Amino acid sequence: MIVDTLANHHLYHGLHPRLEVALNHIASTDFSPLPVGNYPIDGDNIFVIVNDYHTKPRQVEPFEVHQKYIDVQFVVSGEEEFGYLPLADQTPSKPYYEKHDYAEFDYESNKANAAFIPLKTGMFALFFPGDMHMPGTSSEPALVRKVVIKVKID
Repeated sequence: MIVDTLANHHLYHGLHPRLEVALNHIASTDFSPLPVGNYPIDGDNIFVIVNDYHTKPRQVEPFEVHQKYIDVQFVVSGEEEFGYLPLADQTPSKPYYEKHDYAEFDYESNKANAAFIPLKTGMFALFFPGDMHMPGTSSEPALVRKVVIKVKID
């Protein structure tokens, strides 16, 4: 997991060739006027999800983990926090769903080992396979516009 500001996106280009494409796309695109939805960059190798939502309390959100994609989560406006912990030997509360590349893990079983980190406007987080994360939370509901770019790792 990596958290940084958009100004430093270039520092992570060497991690994966598709990640460089995704980070450059975030840096060069104004997502404010785009309608909520999915936008392809390179078929199922790299695609964008634009979403508007209200944050929720930690207790109602599950942790998630991916196997095939890196999540690049960029906050266009608003602020949220996300939970994070490494995947070890935790048991999923919902098994891996291959079509949408995620397994879920319940909050109660994992909260003691999780760190919660703020993600503000202009910041991004990179979640690699094996990074358990819980996006979209806060103590008070807040409106967030966030872009998630899914980057296939194979």
